[in-house]
Amino acid sequence: MNIEQLRHLWKQEEAAAHIHGWDFSHICGRFEEEHDLPWDYDAIVRNYLEDDMMLLDYDTGGGEYLLSLRHPYENTAATEGYPPNVKLCQETLIPLGIDLRQCSTPSNIPFPDNSFDMIINRHGSFDPLEISRLLRRDGIFITQQVGGDNDRELVEMVLPGTEKPFPHLNLREQKQAFEAAGFAILKADEAYRPIKFYDIGAFVWFAHIIQWEFPGFSVDNCFERLLTLQKTVEENGKIEGTIHRYLIVAKK
Repeated sequence: MNIEQLRHLWKQEEAAAHIHGWDFSHICGRFEEEHDLPWDYDAIVRNYLEDDMMLLDYDTGGGEYLLSLRHPYENTAATEGYPPNVKLCQETLIPLGIDLRQCSTPSNIPFPDNSFDMIINRHGSFDPLEISRLLRRDGIFITQQVGGDNDRELVEMVLPGTEKPFPHLNLREQKQAFEAAGFAILKADEAYRPIKFYDIGAFVWFAHIIQWEFPGFSVDNCFERLLTLQKTVEENGKIEGTIHRYLIVAKK
């Protein structure tokens, strides 16, 4: 494939870089990540969750994971702030009786004090003090987060010198924040694992979706660097970076 054919292909991926909910199926099989974390977020949530608990999923995305829990709908609430996902959740969650609130400010969540027995949050924003306000006594907060070192090698490959968008997102600092808010830490872990892309078109799509990590990225702006990455794929079958994840289970 010549240079102009590559440019055309990558521009097509760029134009297709939109998601419905939090759905990465467009690049399924063309990249891999998060398959070997040292914990199982889903198993941890299910271990603590009981049917009579009032549950909140903050930053639910498209609600896909929340629905997979099959928690009694009358005991279930969710928030979402990204407008396309809000619309999707209005269509899928509200008809089931799930209490959905639009919210993009983690320090001002529109529910009364002591509303929930459990709050879950996977890759969303959070404020320990606001979580404490919302949880009942002995309430549980479970979060898996993207750390501040996430994808840094990949960012440097196309946008060298880009600052970390969230430098304080790491286990040490966030554990301290929860402890300062009066929580007991029941479980905490942190992991760095590979992320691999098997074609550069998949990487282009991904970099556009994760725009807060790749600010200013475009095929035109980064074309020469993408060509270098293309050579790496042709020689090694992939380009590879590192994801950063951490987990906290905290009790009020």
